[in-house]
Amino acid sequence: MPDTHAPSTTLRLAVTRGRVALVPLYVPLCIAAFFFILPFLWMLSGAFKDASEIAAYPPRLLPDNLDGRNFSASAAGVSMWRYFGNSLFVAVVSTVGTLVCSSMAAFAFAHLRSRARRPLFATLLATMMLPPFITLIPSYAIYQELGWLDSYLPLTVPSFLGVGCAFYIFLLRQFFLGIPKELFEAARIDGAGRLRQFVAIALPLSRPALVTVGLFQFVASWNDFFGPLIFLTDASKFTLPVAINFFQSLYAADYGRLLAVSCVTVAPVILLFLIAQKFFVQGIATTGGKT
Repeated sequence: MPDTHAPSTTLRLAVTRGRVALVPLYVPLCIAAFFFILPFLWMLSGAFKDASEIAAYPPRLLPDNLDGRNFSASAAGVSMWRYFGNSLFVAVVSTVGTLVCSSMAAFAFAHLRSRARRPLFATLLATMMLPPFITLIPSYAIYQELGWLDSYLPLTVPSFLGVGCAFYIFLLRQFFLGIPKELFEAARIDGAGRLRQFVAIALPLSRPALVTVGLFQFVASWNDFFGPLIFLTDASKFTLPVAINFFQSLYAADYGRLLAVSCVTVAPVILLFLIAQKFFVQGIATTGGKT
């Protein structure tokens, strides 16, 4: 009589061996992840401590009592929720502008035929080698002539014009090149123009890449410090990265409230990544190297 349990036993042994073989890989990864997470845990713990607990030696990771006074004092002292709203507005508008401009430019580089396409794309990639601070003074002069200073226009309008979007255009172009050409040819036979192909075929199939670009731009805009610091003068228009400086002076710093505001600043980015993690990983993994 044949042994019906032999295949299942062999399969279980193979799975077990495979898991054991991954242990040497996962152990150093877990150790490295711990050191990456440790500063975040310290920030979260310090937000619920008073000044004496933060300065205690030897340091303790867990607070003696969970106290939310640092959060309430931060919200009352510098209008934290106003700055939160300012950051959210700037990040959302610039992200929308980046998605619109980058996707259209990437589709043009991927599927429109022109002799100038390759030289223009090479020039676009060359701009990625320039540090953004090189264009800071010329940009400031231009915005001053336009009367845009002390407004959100310098922080949002350039994203609709493709400023600083070279990497995003490259990422989306590579994804568009991975879409089968037969889909666009079939749409062209049915009478669809380039705009219809872009809206009806390219965008729906490129959702992972679009989510990836949106996450990158949202985080970059949300964490931007120099832009709001240089272009804004009215304190009520500041964003959270600039408002954090209110809790530190030349000789001292209120670490409790500083860490509380830092927690509020990081929370939306972590939440957004957790929500869009599946699309983010898929967008990075499926972006090929086609030319």
